[in-house]
Amino acid sequence: MNLPFIKQEKHFSLESLESYDDHKLVASFYSPKTNLKGFVAIHRGGLTRPAFGATRIWHYDSEEEALQDSLKLSKTMTYKLAMAQLKYGGAKAVIISPNLKAKEKQILLRSYGNWLNYLAGHLITGADVGIDPKDLEILASEYKGIVGRTTDAVKFTSLGVFYSIELTLKELYGSEDIAGKRFSIQGVGKVGLELLKMLDSQAEKIYISDIDRGRLNMVRKQFPNVEITSPKEIHKQKVDIFSPCALSNAINRNNVSSLGCKAIVGSANSQLEGHETGEVLNRIGILYAPDYIVNAGGVIAVVDEYENPRYSEKRILDKVKNIKETLRVVFAASKSQNKATNITADEQAEKVFNKIV
Repeated sequence: MNLPFIKQEKHFSLESLESYDDHKLVASFYSPKTNLKGFVAIHRGGLTRPAFGATRIWHYDSEEEALQDSLKLSKTMTYKLAMAQLKYGGAKAVIISPNLKAKEKQILLRSYGNWLNYLAGHLITGADVGIDPKDLEILASEYKGIVGRTTDAVKFTSLGVFYSIELTLKELYGSEDIAGKRFSIQGVGKVGLELLKMLDSQAEKIYISDIDRGRLNMVRKQFPNVEITSPKEIHKQKVDIFSPCALSNAINRNNVSSLGCKAIVGSANSQLEGHETGEVLNRIGILYAPDYIVNAGGVIAVVDEYENPRYSEKRILDKVKNIKETLRVVFAASKSQNKATNITADEQAEKVFNKIV
């Protein structure tokens, strides 16, 4: 039976996909009764200790697009965990979804939670795009390996971005001071909005963009001094820091030459279209803070939740603050070796995670 909302594919081999990187496990799940269809990819880990990776619900145009997303994001997750000094491998689950009513979504989530039991605890997962706290409770009723229920991953992700901005400003100007600096934020969803709250009282100027016009109007009422610009123009603004906080490939071959910033520090995953994009940034003198270092606050928080029965904000904050030191080391190594920061970070992460089974 074919789902009506998904384009049918020609045959392809897993190994031929650009994002495949000797993943430890790639699995598909499918239930025509509940409209459940998607993929789980475990890049590293999952055998002697579980792999960590959130679940995303998204309206993909094709099965191959969804599979590529799970492969790419699971690999990024491995790099993120390694650079955050966490001993787990990376994973990602994606659910291909049509527009669902609330009741239909509940049925789909219960079906997915039940399917997760086939992984026997080798995957620890939580909320990404399309999943909210109420959804996590539904999943947790079916599967034990759900995190993000007792800690605020958005809060700690946002703090990690803010700390990274401070460190990047120090690298640029010798001071972490936000005052007098200009910022642009692409996407004012959960993390983008929290970041805006942290910057608004001190920054000289903040530009924002989002594809949701209603959300922009809401944010503008709360922060009347921000300037709204279109998603196609946000990267061009003359600012100190550009913060991509939406979806992947924010920096690509079509826009890299028109960037108006001095540095890029944001929460979005996979911000660069490819390795060569980071090399272009290095050549033109734009400092790039590798995304999987910057946005690690959320996974630091949920790993802490998994490892510790009692919540401690101080314990999590101490770990999130260490993002600054990790970023400082990458910047220093990049400068001394005359390499792009994304290449330097990848090399450091690979020394760690290829030991994880």
